[in-house]
Amino acid sequence: MPEGMDTRGGAAGGPPGAAGAAGRNLLFLREEELRLAQDLLFFGYRDFTAGPDAILAELGMGRAHHRVLHFLGRRPGLTVGELLTILAITKQSLSRVLTPLMQQGYVAQSPGRADRRQRLLALTPSGEALERRLFERQRETVTRAYREAGPVAVEGFRHVMRGLMGPEARKALERLGGADRPSVRAVPPAAAAQAAALAPVSRPLHGKTP
Repeated sequence: MPEGMDTRGGAAGGPPGAAGAAGRNLLFLREEELRLAQDLLFFGYRDFTAGPDAILAELGMGRAHHRVLHFLGRRPGLTVGELLTILAITKQSLSRVLTPLMQQGYVAQSPGRADRRQRLLALTPSGEALERRLFERQRETVTRAYREAGPVAVEGFRHVMRGLMGPEARKALERLGGADRPSVRAVPPAAAAQAAALAPVSRPLHGKTP
C-alpha cells in the first residue's frame, strides 16, 4: 500500500473519501479539459474580434491596427518604446502599422516634455472616434457574456486570464491600471434583474456586421 494512504481510500490522518474529493477537484486538469480550454479560447477570441474585424476591413486595416488604437485609447501619451514593450513586436513591425495610422490622421505624435527625444503617441479626435466604435462593438459581446455567467464566474475568468499571463504581461497590465480592479461583488438575483432592466440599451452601430 502506498505510504500515506489508508484502506478506505482517504489520505492518512484525513477523513474517509478525502482523496476521492481531491481527485474530483482536479478533473479540470485532465488533457481533454485542457484541450477544451484551448477550444474555448480560440472560438471566444474569434467571435470577440469578428465585429471589429469587419469595421477595420472596410478601412483597409486589421487587428494590428486595432491593438495600437486600443492601447493608445487606454493610455494616451505612451512612448514608442512603451508601446513596443506592450505589443512585444519589433520596431519594423510597429512602423508598418503606426505609419499609416498617422498618415490617415488617427494617431499623432509629439516630443516628450522632459526628454525631447521621446515620441509620445496619442489618438486624434478621428482616432478616438474609431477606437470608440470598435470598443462599443466588443462591449456588446462582453456585456452579454458577463450577464449570462454572473459575478462569481466573471471573477474566476479574471483569475484565469491573469494566470495565463507571464510576468511582463502582468506588469504591462499594472501600468494600464487593470491589475487592481475590485472584486466583482455578488448581488441578489432581484437586484441584478433590476439593474439589467435599468441599464441603457446599446444602439445598433452603422456599418457592416460580421
